[in-house]
Amino acid sequence: MIRPATRADAPRIAAIWNAVVRDTALTFTSREKTLTEIAAMLDRAPVLVAERGGGTAGFATYGPFRPGPGYAHTREHSVHLAAQARGQGLGRALLTALEQEARQQGIHVLIAAIAGENAGGIAFHAALGYREVGRLMQVGWKFDRWHDLVLMQKTL
Repeated sequence: MIRPATRADAPRIAAIWNAVVRDTALTFTSREKTLTEIAAMLDRAPVLVAERGGGTAGFATYGPFRPGPGYAHTREHSVHLAAQARGQGLGRALLTALEQEARQQGIHVLIAAIAGENAGGIAFHAALGYREVGRLMQVGWKFDRWHDLVLMQKTL
């Protein structure tokens, strides 16, 4: 089931996100999210969760792409699933629901910023109609190496 996140989801959202931060180069940050940061995100942005077996198995959200009024109708999104929830269609359901939310909010374009080595994430977005519009070479540093960033976009 896909539904809007509540504050009760914050610990599980943090656990899912922080596992990605700690254990992967899917995000280039190495600073884990706090419950306070997750609560603030819940207050300012749409956050959807995928519920499976009575618990939160993944989440999707979006935020500003760049500052300034000219970018008001463009957002950058994030979709993260617990490791055991991957490959079951939950990511597709989350992103599809997030796109619908974005349309209702007057968002025109969603941007995905994906680690260049994340072939699965790139293929996932391509299957949902996102197209690669840029590749920034060696802009991320994590795990003692440089990483590329792939930008993909979908016009809603």
